[in-house]
Amino acid sequence: MKQIQMDLKKKQAKLKIENQDDLWYLSYIIDIGDIVKGKTIRKIKIGSEGDRKQSIVKKPVFLKIRIEKIEFSRQAGTLRVLGIITEGPDDVQKGEHHTFSLEPNTIFTLIKEKWLKYQLDRLKEACKEKKSRIIIIVMDREEASFALLKKYGYDVLTEIKGKVRKKAVEEESGGKFYQEIIKKAEEYVKRYGAVKVILASPAFWKEELMKELDNGELKKIIIAATCNSTGKNGIDEVLKRPEVKAALQEDRIAGEISLVEELLSEISKNNLAAYGLKDTENAANAGAVRALLVTDSLIQKARDNNSYERIDNIMKAADSMKGSVHIISSEHEGGKKLNGLGGIGAILRYRLDYPGS
Repeated sequence: MKQIQMDLKKKQAKLKIENQDDLWYLSYIIDIGDIVKGKTIRKIKIGSEGDRKQSIVKKPVFLKIRIEKIEFSRQAGTLRVLGIITEGPDDVQKGEHHTFSLEPNTIFTLIKEKWLKYQLDRLKEACKEKKSRIIIIVMDREEASFALLKKYGYDVLTEIKGKVRKKAVEEESGGKFYQEIIKKAEEYVKRYGAVKVILASPAFWKEELMKELDNGELKKIIIAATCNSTGKNGIDEVLKRPEVKAALQEDRIAGEISLVEELLSEISKNNLAAYGLKDTENAANAGAVRALLVTDSLIQKARDNNSYERIDNIMKAADSMKGSVHIISSEHEGGKKLNGLGGIGAILRYRLDYPGS
């Protein structure tokens, strides 16, 4: 995302969307009640009411709307904000509804009553120069899975099947499978401009593949790791490995997983943690929250059933008391574990005693 202008006195930011990852960020920066203004397409009636020659045409107009609803689809890669028109040309009636479709190359201005620290932090993160991406490969003797690490999680790119040698007579077929994996890795590194490849496997399979690798440039960017399984389970496992943390330190997903693991550790010790909506709300209102964790799926669900205000107030309470606020992607294992706790939890500054505890 490109920040064209930021004016905190006017509480507004002029932004340009550059890629699909930006839509994920914006879906949790934009709030109901915010103002969005920019160029958009609007159906306009031409001619008088009742006139047989009256027609409806689509034309570009500059509008300002107050947001009532936010719709984000990660699968479709779309972000729509719906609201009431507060400003526009003479042929557009104020008070009518309009939808902005935000997509790559859209330029718009976002105005808030108040910019919270976590929203500014998230915007700053989205506007950072994009790092080259990381390819993850998990493999064994029968299959290999390839994934692309993204800002909000990862996408599984492909899975290939094979059978590498477990007997001497299978050496030829094994070599072919390794070469297929290497070829696919080279293809993805080139396509996505990756500067790191994490290669993980149970046992010695990764070492066997490295023996077959002649590409010196690819060999230089490979980080070896260990996992007990392949597929998505293997990818989730690899993301938690200590040898991988250094490679992922620039990526938000590693930090999110670490935060969830810290929360789970505090819960298991019955110490500095709260989870579930009620207990987390109490902790936020008491000013006890050091780090608030909320899954994106909980936020989306709350928006869909018109119960978002409560979650929004918890985030505002934590932010106002200098607690950090983290929106956790549900795409990775950390987010799934947090969803199992109700989708919200907090690491505390001090222990709170709840009734019955």
